[in-house]
Amino acid sequence: MTARIEHLVTSGQFSLDGGTWDVENNVWIVGDDHEAIVIDAAHDADAILEAVGDRRLKAIVCTHAHNDHIDAAPELADRTGATIWLHPDDLPLWKQTYPDRDPDAHLVDGQVIEAAGADLTVIHTPGHAPGAVCLYDPALGAVFTGDTLFQGGPGATGRSFSHFPTIIDSIRDRLLALPPDTKVLTGHGESTTIGAEAPHLEEWIARGH
Repeated sequence: MTARIEHLVTSGQFSLDGGTWDVENNVWIVGDDHEAIVIDAAHDADAILEAVGDRRLKAIVCTHAHNDHIDAAPELADRTGATIWLHPDDLPLWKQTYPDRDPDAHLVDGQVIEAAGADLTVIHTPGHAPGAVCLYDPALGAVFTGDTLFQGGPGATGRSFSHFPTIIDSIRDRLLALPPDTKVLTGHGESTTIGAEAPHLEEWIARGH
């Protein structure tokens, strides 16, 4: 049984710097018939639990700690026993949502999270958030980019804890080095590929977002 990728869209709100916006988030589930991991437990623990079904949920991996990507994580962990993983550089953001609870484990650049035959390598890609990560599995031919890279450009860098030159470095050095046919599975919106986005790097730099 090889790992497969499942996709769920959940709706909720994103809040930062005093503003709140309605958003739809992509929740990604990587697994087989027996076990799974969730990438970004957004908004709706019940919907995510329904998608996981009777499989063992091993891990909840947070691509970063903006509230819309983590707001169902503790409930999901409490109901399944799954480990919540977050890069430690995003703890200040995490604490804005969960001042009294820490993630269970810290992501490290280069570590591999294994589930159901998938091997997801953690790529630290700061810029949208200091502890933003992407998860790459060459066997799946996919990279889960959270809010670092979207169809049409980098994630937003206009708010606290973000930095445009840093996200450009992350995309150029860490993501665009991946094979061109790698699917880019994003935190919001449509998927794309590395090859579709790579030619536009200089346009993004010129426009500044």
